[in-house]
Formats: sequence, C-alpha cells, structure tokens
Amino acid sequence: MPTFQTYNVTPILPAALEPLREMTFNLWWTWEPSARRLFRHLDPELWDRTNHNPVRMLQLSRQARLEELATDKGFLREIKAVHDAFQKYLARTDTYGKTGAGAALQKPVAYFSAEFGFHESIPNYSGGLGILSGDHCKSASDLDLNFVAIGLLYRHGYFRQEIDKDGIQHAISLNQNFHHLPIREVRDGDTPRLVSVRVLDREVRAKIWELHVGRVNLYLLDTDTPENNAADRLITAELYGGDLEMRMRQEIVLGIGGVHALNALGLEPEVFHMNEGHSAFLALERIRRLVTERGLDFYSALQVTASANVFTTHTPVPAGNDSFPREMMRKYFGTFATEIGLPFEEFFSFGQTRTNTTDPFSMTILALRMSRHSNGVSKLHGEVSRGLWKDVWTGVPPHEVPITSVTNGIHTKTWMAPEFSALYDKYLGNWEENLTNQDFWRRVIDIPDAVLWDTHQKLKLRLVQFVRERVRMQRERIGESPESIRAANRILDPEILTIGFARRFATYKRGILLFSDKERLKKLVNDTTRPVQFIFAGKAHPRDEGGKALIQEVYKFSRETGLHSRIVFVEDYDTYIARRLVQGVDLWLNNPLRPLEASGTSGMKAPPNGGLNLSVLDGWWCESFNGNNGWAIGAEIKGGNVDFQSEVDSASLYQLLENQIIPLYYAKPDGKLPLAWLQLMRESIRSVTPVFNTHRMVKEYTERLYVPAAQAHREFSQDGCVAASGLSQWKSRIRKDWPQVRIDDVQVGNKERQNIPVGESLEVSARVHLGAVDPKHIRVEVYHGESENGGIKNPGITALAQVNQNGDGSYIYHGSVPATESGAYGFSVRVIPTHPHLQQDHELRLITWS
Repeated sequence: MPTFQTYNVTPILPAALEPLREMTFNLWWTWEPSARRLFRHLDPELWDRTNHNPVRMLQLSRQARLEELATDKGFLREIKAVHDAFQKYLARTDTYGKTGAGAALQKPVAYFSAEFGFHESIPNYSGGLGILSGDHCKSASDLDLNFVAIGLLYRHGYFRQEIDKDGIQHAISLNQNFHHLPIREVRDGDTPRLVSVRVLDREVRAKIWELHVGRVNLYLLDTDTPENNAADRLITAELYGGDLEMRMRQEIVLGIGGVHALNALGLEPEVFHMNEGHSAFLALERIRRLVTERGLDFYSALQVTASANVFTTHTPVPAGNDSFPREMMRKYFGTFATEIGLPFEEFFSFGQTRTNTTDPFSMTILALRMSRHSNGVSKLHGEVSRGLWKDVWTGVPPHEVPITSVTNGIHTKTWMAPEFSALYDKYLGNWEENLTNQDFWRRVIDIPDAVLWDTHQKLKLRLVQFVRERVRMQRERIGESPESIRAANRILDPEILTIGFARRFATYKRGILLFSDKERLKKLVNDTTRPVQFIFAGKAHPRDEGGKALIQEVYKFSRETGLHSRIVFVEDYDTYIARRLVQGVDLWLNNPLRPLEASGTSGMKAPPNGGLNLSVLDGWWCESFNGNNGWAIGAEIKGGNVDFQSEVDSASLYQLLENQIIPLYYAKPDGKLPLAWLQLMRESIRSVTPVFNTHRMVKEYTERLYVPAAQAHREFSQDGCVAASGLSQWKSRIRKDWPQVRIDDVQVGNKERQNIPVGESLEVSARVHLGAVDPKHIRVEVYHGESENGGIKNPGITALAQVNQNGDGSYIYHGSVPATESGAYGFSVRVIPTHPHLQQDHELRLITWS
C-alpha cells in the first residue's frame, strides 16, 4: 500500500472580504455580538464545527462560498458596519485610560497570569482564574488602559472532558495547532523571536506569540521549539500538568522568562501585577537585573522592585498555594542567590514566615514580601488572607496586615446575552457607557413585566434546546440505544423552574450537597404542579479523585428512573456552555464550604441576564446579597465541623427551595406572569450588574494600586535609585537598632483610671527608650478598643506626641483617647518605625508593644 503525505489547501480571501482577516486576529469579536453574527453568517455549520473559531473558518471555507459572499451586497454591508465599529473602538480617545485616572499610567502595567480564558476556541485556561484574567484584559482594553499581559501558551491546553456510561470522567488531551488560533509569532524578519531562560545548567528557549485583545496585547511564551531538548519542549505542554519539578520549570519560564520577553519586546512596564503566586519569580529576576546591570545591592534593588509590584492572592487555604522544598530551591536557585549577592539561606527565607523556618519555600509568601501592594479578591477573602498570612508580619494585629481587597467582577458584555443588551439599550439607554453607574440601573423598573419575562423565557428555551443537543451527542458517542438517544429530546422543560450549578468540581465546592436527601429531592423534581429541574456541568482536575467521584455521583443520579428528564449533567464544561447556562437559568446555585470560595464569579454572570442567586454567604455574595436579590443558604457555625456545617446548609437549601423559591416562582396572580419573581429579577439586575463587573474592578486596581505603585517606582528609579538606596540603608540601621527600642512605663493620667465618664478622655503617657533610633523615625500610638476575650474588638489608633526628652535617652509621649461610649475597653501602647518613603505601615515587620 502507498504511503500518503498530507498537505493543506487554503482558500484565497477575496479583496472585498479582507476586513474579516483583520478582525479574526483581534479578540474584540469575542465580546461584540455583531462580529460573532457576521462570522456565523459566513457559514453556520462551519462556525459550530470549528468551535466558533473564525481563524479556522477562513482556513476551511470553500472558495466558492467566499466568492459568493464577495458579491453579496447584504453581507458586504454587514462587514462594513462591523469593521467600522471595530475601527471606531480602536480609535476612541475619550477613554478612561486617556482622559480619566488611568492617564496617570505613563508606562504599561504588566499583568502576569498562568492562564487566560477568553473564549472556547482558545483553550488556554482551566477555570475561574483564567476567566478572570481574560475578563481583566477585556476591561483593560475597553477602558484603554496602558496595559500588557504575559502568560504561557500550552500545546495541550487543559483537557476535553468525556463522561462514560458509568459517569467516570475521562481527560482527553488536546494537541493544538497554534496556526489555527488568532495568534501570531513575534518575528525578527523571517525568524521567530526567542527569549532565553536559564533552567539548571542550560538555556531554555521560548518563542513569543502575540494575541490582540482589543486595544491591549497578550504575549504567550512557548518552549515547544526545535532549539530545546525534548524535556524542555514539554515545559509549556500542559496547563497545571506534570509533577512539582515541572511546576517549578513552568513558573521560572512564566516569571523570569516573562520579564525577558518584555525586555525583548522593548516594553518597560512601571507596574508588575502578579495574578496569583505562579509568576512570583518575576520579582527575583527584576532584582537580579538591577544588581547586575545598575550596580545596586540586593536590598536597594528590592525597594525599587517591590514598589512596582502588585500581588493578587486567590486562594484561602495554605495548601492551595505553590511551595517548593529547600533542596529543590537550592538546585534551581543556588547560583541565582550568589548572583544577587545573598547567602542561600537568606535568599530562601524570603519564601518563609519568621515563625517556622522549616517550612518549604512558598510562592505566595515570596510575592507578599516582594510586593508593596497585595490584595484578596473579595472583602471576606481579604479578611481571611490577613488572618492566613499574619505570621509574615509577626506581632502586627491581623486587621492591619497589609493585604487589602479588590472584589472580582465579570466582563459584562462577554457574558450578557445580546437579547438583554438590546433590552437595556431600548428601555434604559446606552448601558455600556453607564455600566458602573448605579443610578442608571435603577431604570430597570421601566422594563415592562411581559417584555422582561418573554426575553428571559426565550433564552431559557434556547438553553433547553442546547442541553438536549449536547446530551443527545453524548449518548450517541457512548453507544446508547436509539430509544435513549431519542429520549434526549424530552429532557428538561422550558416552563419549569430551572437551576444551574456549574464550576470546577473540587470537594470544597460540595457539588452533591443537593443530593444529601435524595427522597426529598425526588419529590421536588417530580411535583405535578410545581416541579423543579437542575443542570450540572464542570470538570475535576485529572488527579483529583475526590472531584471526579462527585461528578460520577451527580451523573449516576441524573440517570435514575424518574429523574433523568429533570436532572442533567452536561459534559465538557467550557465558556460556551457557561454562556448558555448563565443566560438561560432562572437561578444559580453555589454552595461551597465557607470561607473557601475566595470570590467566585460564575454567579455574577446570571444577574445581567435576569437570573437570581441561591448561594452560601461566601466570597462576593457576602457583599451583594441584600435580602431582595436572591437567597442566602445557611448560617456559618463557628467552631462546628465540616459534616455538621453541611447538614445545616443542606437543611437550609431544602427549606428555601420548598418554602420560598418554588412557591414564589409559580405564583402568577394574573395566571401569566410571576410578578413577585420579576421584582426579584429587577433587583438582581439593579444591585449586581453595576458593581460586580471588571470595569469597576480594573478602575479600582488602577486608582488604588497601579497608580500609587507607578508613582513610587518612578520615585525610586530616578537619580540612580538614590531614594531606594537611602531607604535600604535606613532599614538596615533600623533593624540593627530596633532591639534597643522598648516602652519602659505607661501611665494613665486620669484620677480614676478604672472608671472614666462618657465625654472625657483617657490620658495616656508613655516613657519610650529609643537607643540609637532617631525619634523622627518612629510613631508612638495607643491601640485601643472594646475589650473582648483578652483582646480588642473594633480597634482604633491614637497617636501620642513627644512632650519631653529625658537625660537617659528616653522620651515621654502623651495623648488623649476620647471616651465617647460606655463599655469595657482596653488599650496598649506600641512603637512602629516610619519613614517618608515607606509604602506600608508595617513594611519592616517591626513593632514593639507595651
């Protein structure tokens, strides 16, 4: 038999259709409905077959079809309208980044993330972290921020999920042809531009790919290049794949290689934003460059580097943060430590707390210690993170640990159904220009009941039809009977209350909480007058056996007799399935174990589409729930165990469904519309949409973190980094002299110390011995508040003023603490160092208490 070689024949794009090529290579189309319609009109069947990938569509389109469209006046008008909108978008100058607070960013913000999720046709993401990164980039583009993103390009992406007849998840590896994606190699003439990254005893080469996301660019590093050996080509093979050694290599390429790539591209960012700790090695590389190229010592270089770093943590448990054992760090970074002028043990300590020097090297602790701006991703998560990492700042009260919070959001236009977008434009006005204007969204009251309900019902019908088709395809694939395949057309009912649950199947997300009382659930779904139906979707990490077991249980329950038409598991969860779900369900269910959901964003996507939330008060829902825009599951049981908390939450979930949610949905006083439910829909739209979006989030990052970081970096970088060197030297002296600081005596000046009448003040004096420390470099404060269990609740701080200097080198400080309300109070006096160039109160992690 002959051996056949393969080759491709690609169509020639007629000149009249040339604007299509330009638009396919900019992801603006992923959030512009008119652009997606245009590509769909090109060839609806091919649009679906290519997983909505316009680049691949143009490669596979029949030449005759393209020639036909090149003479189709209607299609050409459509191309012109969409292309004009695209050009107008790119050319706007009245933007936040040019005329608003973002204009203060003179040089780019460099945003590093291990994954980016923009669209199902670009499978370079695994879940929420990647989707957030993608939405962050989209809003940075819409706001016209000076912004560039850095990541890795994975040959096998994450994985495709197939569920077999027993409900077992199978991970199907992808093998992506990057020339089928809307990315292009960065080239020097005819050759790809490569960056070199030192890994152990060799140089690993990485190719740079460029992805246009509206007005901003994402650069992705790819080690699968002939210049590397077989092992190094696999570094960017798989997202979160391989062992700990592979994770180390990936994070070296991301962090250190990412800095090299920016340099090779001629970009000089003023701010470096680490989205999670995967990229934290970037701080070390930036320090190394300052040491070797500008002659700074390590600690002076640290001041410059940390001033510009912003770090976002997403993980509320220590085990979820990457860490590496001492010998592995020595293996990969032993010579690096020497190069930056540090003994290895001193270098290693930057990944540890002071309290436990036997711990491994934590990427989160490295990022915290190398950044002057750090945040969690919801108010609750900020609080949890301050408690979780308090040992990094020994002696500092947890609420003063310098980790703030910026609550996550969603890129609204990506996730909002075009039908709702048109509805808002008609009844409210230009919603895109008013996205974060809360007063604007009050106008949702002007949408007629019937119009709002009809729009939602059309989307729910589309969801039902979509799920039926996906289930039918799955049943065909696993070889089920013709009868079973035909039965897929009867699952779900668009007139029934529909609840969605879709997310990564990790055990803490409790994907089977709903099944804790199966008989009770069967009564709900089979009620003859007020039934309810559930749609599940989600992947478990291939090595997460617990998560895969949860999927199997959900799937098996969905196939039980009497339930198979009311409970469905849709395989291979991706952004396409996510859009269909959040745009079509009535209610979004979320029941993680509090407080393990750092923020969560899936539930934010339902309200702009008229959906409601039923969630544990965790992450973002703590901030959003107001009693009229959805429901809160259970109450947190302080000190209770996990099983008991789950019992409480399960009971609450059933009670809410039975006594509030289901009756409200089916209450139709006029026989047609659920009027009370519609009011909840309006309140959900009004309260969530203008707040929980990435436009608000990116503006918050810009004004609270990026701009201050850029300003500090400018100050530390100028004049040969003299300010940074001066601060470093001052810190060294303070650390050496600080053991001499002590509070010798604290006196209360009131006649009656124990009982102070409301309206008077507590008069506090303290004698403080400073030794060699200059008084202008310390603050003496009273730390005071309500007394509770030996500690202080709702603390306040009152500064004490220096009133006298004693001959023995001690100083007297005095101040007054107003007594504004009766109760039991406590106080302590403390001394902390201060300097004009400190960016955090507790930057030195030095504090002395009375």
